[in-house]
Amino acid sequence: MRSSIFWLALPVGLVSMALASAQDKPAAKKLYCWNENGQRVCSDALPAEAVTRAREEINAASGLRTAEVDRALTEEERAQAEAAKIQAQLDEAAQETRRRTEQAMLLSYRSEEELRRVFNERIAIVDNNIKTARYNVVSLREGLVSLLQVAGDRELAGQTVAAETTANIRSRHADLMRQRQLQASFERQRAELDVEIAEIMQRYREMKGPNPASAAPATGSSPAAAPPDA
Repeated sequence: MRSSIFWLALPVGLVSMALASAQDKPAAKKLYCWNENGQRVCSDALPAEAVTRAREEINAASGLRTAEVDRALTEEERAQAEAAKIQAQLDEAAQETRRRTEQAMLLSYRSEEELRRVFNERIAIVDNNIKTARYNVVSLREGLVSLLQVAGDRELAGQTVAAETTANIRSRHADLMRQRQLQASFERQRAELDVEIAEIMQRYREMKGPNPASAAPATGSSPAAAPPDA
């Protein structure tokens, strides 16, 4: 009986030893390869200055590529990506609003005047967004100019520009780029809204018949032209 128990236990012990050996096995070494000054550089350690660059990770034993890492985005690129994301959300919201408006148009509005009031609310919202974006652009630009003047004065005086000032300049510039893109997006949305309203009002008249209750213009006044950049 003891002999049977011994032979049953032996494979279990061997399996345990194999698992322990696998766990103790060190991770495969990697090579990092990136471009530096037009030259391809590979190393088994990734230096700090190469962390933000595009690179390939290669298994040192097999020579096979195991991963590919894109370079880090600049602040301007991150600002553009964020603005694009916001624009996509705005476009989606506008499309949903347009769909609901057209579906409810015949059922909810007895006259063009009622429909026009809804559009005027949308116009007011977009115009307010444009006004806010323009104000933010002016404010951020003035703040950036002030910071650049401070940095320039220190450089002319032979003094070092504080790291905090440099960081603030970069941050303010990224914010300014983002606000300019938002402003352009809102102004484009405003122009598209005028076209959309004209088309919907025309369809409304066609569906209601040749004698609608009101035939006054449906769009509000266009916002004032943006002041030129300094």
